[in-house]
Amino acid sequence: MSRRIVIAYWLIPAEPAHSFFQGAINDLARRYEAPLFEPHVTIHVGANHIDAAEHALSKAARECQSITVKALGIDHSDEFIKTLFVRFVLNAKLQQLNTIVRSAAEDSADYKLNPHLSLLYKKITPVVRCELADSINVPFSEVTFDALQAVRCISPTQSRADVEAWRVITRRSLRSIGV
Repeated sequence: MSRRIVIAYWLIPAEPAHSFFQGAINDLARRYEAPLFEPHVTIHVGANHIDAAEHALSKAARECQSITVKALGIDHSDEFIKTLFVRFVLNAKLQQLNTIVRSAAEDSADYKLNPHLSLLYKKITPVVRCELADSINVPFSEVTFDALQAVRCISPTQSRADVEAWRVITRRSLRSIGV
């Protein structure tokens, strides 16, 4: 499998969800000697073009308000970047944001939007993943996201070193609902 440098476009949760998810990520990272990262939902992954990323986030920030998404619960997989994660409903606003970012970045990359927020990146057994998924209670039925980030990373991300090499290129706030 070939690996390449890409720009990932992230949707960042607003408070109080941001603090809750960051605390869970920090706790799991400490307990399982896993990498730390900012809580996020990946909206798009595309080519490594910084100017295009700046343009895409600026356009999305102008055109989009904060987005509230229904949480579906905790799940897990054997995929490194989806070891343990919160699943979210794919709604029209997320799809619209994906379209705006992809179009503004002039990026035809075929990224399939599957909204989730990872809590842990680590190869662990299915039994442990299942126990962890059952032990975490997300205290929100819905989560509001109010910022975007463009992050340079290697794809596919497969290790702690890959995660620790992630670099934020730019960040933009979304307009508050009702503004």
